Amino acid sequence: SLTQSRHSRHLGACAAALERFGDLGDSGDLAVAAEQLRVARRELGRITGHVGAEDVLDIIFRDFCVGK
Repeated sequence: SLTQSRHSRHLGACAAALERFGDLGDSGDLAVAAEQLRVARRELGRITGHVGAEDVLDIIFRDFCVGK
């Protein structure tokens, strides 16, 4: 179904971000590591319905002509 497909896509994106996080190891850049964790959290939030301020701003700036 559509929901299962969407969930699978978001879980795949979450797993990929966590894998990139794991690949950084102890010598990785903290900013890059934090970004990968943020991406993983966002993908899980899209499954659970958690909507953060970043998500709202992304939609506003993507869908509306703000400042044009």
